[in-house]
Amino acid sequence: MVAIDDFKISPYQEIKDNTNVQIVYIPLETTLGYQYKPIIKVGDYVCIGTILGKSNVSDNPLIATVSGVVVGFDDKYISNGKLVKCIVIENDFKDKYLNKVGKKDNITNYNKEEFISILKNSNIVGMGGTGFPTYIKYDTEKDIKHLIVNGCECEVYTSSDSALMKNKAEEILEGIDAIMEIMDISKCYIAINEKNEIVISEFLKHINTYPNIKIYPIIDAYPNGYERYLVSEILGLTYNKLPLEVGVIVNNVSTIYAIYEALKYHKPLSERIVTISGNGIKKPANYKLKIGTNFNELLLKNDILKKLKYPILVAGGAMTGNSIPKDDLIVTADLSTILIMEDADEKSLSCIKCGKCSEVCPVNLIPSLIIENKKDKKLLQANKCINCGLCSYICPAKIEVCEMIKKIKGEYNE
Repeated sequence: MVAIDDFKISPYQEIKDNTNVQIVYIPLETTLGYQYKPIIKVGDYVCIGTILGKSNVSDNPLIATVSGVVVGFDDKYISNGKLVKCIVIENDFKDKYLNKVGKKDNITNYNKEEFISILKNSNIVGMGGTGFPTYIKYDTEKDIKHLIVNGCECEVYTSSDSALMKNKAEEILEGIDAIMEIMDISKCYIAINEKNEIVISEFLKHINTYPNIKIYPIIDAYPNGYERYLVSEILGLTYNKLPLEVGVIVNNVSTIYAIYEALKYHKPLSERIVTISGNGIKKPANYKLKIGTNFNELLLKNDILKKLKYPILVAGGAMTGNSIPKDDLIVTADLSTILIMEDADEKSLSCIKCGKCSEVCPVNLIPSLIIENKKDKKLLQANKCINCGLCSYICPAKIEVCEMIKKIKGEYNE
């Protein structure tokens, strides 16, 4: 764990609604690499929730996030830096839903099969950066004893989860309570950075009516939102691959809110809050955006950019994000942050063998040795890297250690 400088927006700041976009682009590939085959054609009319494509890997369908007409296909960038083909939909601004949307008073009386079906059909995925289909975590015969809700938000600049929690604490608690009732989970812990007193106080206003839900303040250090750390710190448990092995499910807080909306209003996942920040933004803010929004369109509509000599666009956060070559970046469900930064263009030196990268690594790797010994990447366990970026952050030689490890991991998985 390392204390790092932070530049977060106050949760008190108003969330800016920019959901009225003319065009949305729905990628036919996710950041995890799941590919979808389109089942619609140009000229088709779609509603919010209309199935646009299906995958052989996930039971989550690809769905429309606006109502309107499919006008074509186009290549755009997603947050992993990959250029992918997208379905292009022209918004008619009528917000027509495929299925009836209405309020359900009691959201605890779904059975497990209904719950799993809702998660799939609403295309609920991990919104903390993975995009992993959420239904997979719950579609199990294992006895789930604990739910951990990750509200730590350890990424530099990122405050989208904090903004959500500040404004929707009561709804998040109702959603957690429903999940616990449906899945027969006995205890839940909401992990929040100990310094985020504003958000903690919001939950404390309502939490007394939920005796099995507890707030767990987490130490203010990076990466305090790392899943293994949370399970170990809160429950004292370790596991091999997945928390489910020890009866634990970990969900990002934005994912929990998406589940709440699906259970309460039958709303599919069609929008999210995104932090737009960095030293290239005039007034950093949290924006409510349609999934499928092109960042370029947002820039054209809003005078938010400073004049920078060498601007760079980063998707996903300063520590773990990816540099995007153009501003044709599409907002996906797992994109929490977009940064515009001045490229410092610091020249890297040769590795000085200081060992700092291994000192800060949360999974106890030796990054410098992995880079030097690419052929031994399996022996040196390169695939255990969690892409936290601490090795690059701490490196006195200014080497992009994390980026180099990512490339080696890619070779590992080939």
